[in-house]
Amino acid sequence: MPDLESLGPDLGPFFHGTKADLRPGELLAPGYASNFGRRATASFLYLTATLDAATWGAELAVGDAPGRIYEVEPTGPFEDDPNLTDQRFPGNPTRSYRTRHALRVVGEIERWEPHPPEVLQHMRDHLDELERQGIEAIED
Repeated sequence: MPDLESLGPDLGPFFHGTKADLRPGELLAPGYASNFGRRATASFLYLTATLDAATWGAELAVGDAPGRIYEVEPTGPFEDDPNLTDQRFPGNPTRSYRTRHALRVVGEIERWEPHPPEVLQHMRDHLDELERQGIEAIED
């Protein structure tokens, strides 16, 4: 694995929330349908250094499969996620990042606390409203 200090602004550990069933050693790569919004081809993969942010990814990803959180290693440079930093959380307290490079699955986090149902529903309602307004994730 490359030296993390040369890749980005955080040393991790890093997590990725999804509904995909993955195994250690597998690589996640951009270029597939996004788990969110219109499901456009994703130019980036998203990772976070907080379990809370990964929990949102696991809970909000499309599909009926159970949410999963994986510890991942970036294989190339990563940057602050502009969908959360600057726009919503200046300074990146969620420690959320994006990369155009693969993420290697280290292992699955078996025990994590889901958000309370009413909090999850509030977030889903908010995302539905953004979709109605035509607001999509920043992908440039």
